[in-house]
Amino acid sequence: MAKRIIVVDDEDGMRRYLNKMLTGWGYEAETFADPLLMLKFLGQADSECDLVLLDVKMPEMDGIEALTRIRSIRPDLPVIMMTGHGTIDSAVEAMKIGAYDYLSKPFPQEKLQTLLVHAMEREKLREENLSLKKELQERHTPGKPVFVSDKFRQVYELALRVAASDANILVLGESGTGKELIAGTIHYASPRAANRFLAINCAALSETLLESQLFGHVKGSFTGALQSQKGFLEEADGGTLFLDEVGDISPGLQAKLLRVIQEGEFIPVGATRPKKVDVRFIAVTNKDLEKEVAEGRFREDLYYRLNVICLNLPPLRERREDIVPLAQHFLEKMIQKMKKNLQGIAPEALEVLQNYHWPGNIRELQNVIERAAILALDDQITVDLLPIRLSAAPTPAAVIDTIDMPLSLREAERRQINRAMKKTAGNKSQAALLLGITRKTLDRKIKEFDMPAPEEADTP
Repeated sequence: MAKRIIVVDDEDGMRRYLNKMLTGWGYEAETFADPLLMLKFLGQADSECDLVLLDVKMPEMDGIEALTRIRSIRPDLPVIMMTGHGTIDSAVEAMKIGAYDYLSKPFPQEKLQTLLVHAMEREKLREENLSLKKELQERHTPGKPVFVSDKFRQVYELALRVAASDANILVLGESGTGKELIAGTIHYASPRAANRFLAINCAALSETLLESQLFGHVKGSFTGALQSQKGFLEEADGGTLFLDEVGDISPGLQAKLLRVIQEGEFIPVGATRPKKVDVRFIAVTNKDLEKEVAEGRFREDLYYRLNVICLNLPPLRERREDIVPLAQHFLEKMIQKMKKNLQGIAPEALEVLQNYHWPGNIRELQNVIERAAILALDDQITVDLLPIRLSAAPTPAAVIDTIDMPLSLREAERRQINRAMKKTAGNKSQAALLLGITRKTLDRKIKEFDMPAPEEADTP
């Protein structure tokens, strides 16, 4: 589709000249002698325009005022100013207001054509950049957590209420309860959503490496520092920094982190000058920080700086109403990912899921459902696919032997191969098809597990 360019000039000859030139280059041209009519056109919801060529000196309204009004109507629309003799100062002023560039009359056709190409390319890059940012944000923005329980609802609604503030937040909860999901929810519901949300695991890195990752370093500050590198603090400027397992930070780093929170500045490793930064902190831990403070392992002043607002996530065993909706949610995701024809979870399997105590919380539930979906041969998740031990509730006698003890992945694989071979009466080709593997892989697995060779039922 041809780009549309609007020409605004009070000289009739100039309008006709530019119209002929632009259409000859393949553009659509719309000309106006009166800038007020041009502004009225741009103000219409269905008006299309990719660039404006605007004269600086006109009797009805000068180009500077017209440019100012264009900026209020269409802030991203590229505008190239056209100036006559003695109006260069006005052109410079227009550049400060936001004009893309200016041309001094009379100007060569080649110069105008080059300016138009560059302006269009810049606008295309800007649109692609905005589209990419939107796509990345949608990809990383967490969806609404799956829940029906009042216990989790209270925490979630509090998280949304505090998102609008700049207060630092401490999220407590057992491993696997969804602390990072809640942190992401807070960030993307906050005014900082357009900026970065970065996460760092404080327990996974040594003190030296964690310091470098957080604060960055300058070239030559330590062996191997071949070039300067920005830290997470600088990268998250204007956004949110998620400190996972903050209770594992060393006393030395705790002091440096406290300065960032109090003063809004930090010093990269090996540098001498501080850098200003605006970061919101969301810290999480499964440690009892009050106990850590009492025993001198965690700074009291840092604790209170991080614990402006505290969210305590309940473990899955305390929100059992959410087990089934979560399990069905994870199964739907696996169906979409694997393109597998699974209809749901069998009632007996749902009962097992609801009565399990879930020490690994939501993360364990997700792993169990994903594993079951991968191993399923029929159109349902059945009890024998759940490698979990019951902690309560009676167990159907028919399935005690399959769920009484957790299965290793190797044992589960052996059982599924055996089941597939029985289901196909020993036909290896059909069994391999059911299992979603090649015949060659099936033969290798049968040999690896030292399974008795079935009577072949394969057709020639």
